[in-house]
Amino acid sequence: MKIIEQWVDRSGRWVSWFTLLMVLITLAVVILRYIFNIGATAAQEMALYLHGAILTLAAGYTLKHDGHVRVDIFYRRFSMQARNWVDFLGTLLFLFPVSIYILYASFDYVMTSWHYSETSVEAGGLPFVYIQKSLLLGLPLSLMLQGLVELLRLNRLLFPKSVGKNQ
Repeated sequence: MKIIEQWVDRSGRWVSWFTLLMVLITLAVVILRYIFNIGATAAQEMALYLHGAILTLAAGYTLKHDGHVRVDIFYRRFSMQARNWVDFLGTLLFLFPVSIYILYASFDYVMTSWHYSETSVEAGGLPFVYIQKSLLLGLPLSLMLQGLVELLRLNRLLFPKSVGKNQ
């Protein structure tokens, strides 16, 4: 559990630097376009690629730090035990099936892009569309890794083992 959590935490922190880079690239694109009247298609696409990387690769990190949006109308009034059950069942019945579906639905799409070494359709665009599309596989994988840690943690809380009970 610790190894997975450390990996999720490190990757989330590493990916967070993409936000600064994305802002700087977007600023450069705006300055080039509106001050110097120069288009920068590759830079615009790089900002979009970074945005996609942030959303997909930091999903597990966001789950780890309980940063995902939830309907909190009832949840906040629940006891800690009830919250643990909601989180356990939500992870088991929703997070994993949805992640597996995203992985399944995206796999052929990504593989086809790699097969053709897909590039941008824009003149002056980036030639790495297939790498960008591969991030679709990173999303469910990062969610499932952190989801596994969450399930193990919640399992310990919901089903504590009685020490010495059978002795």
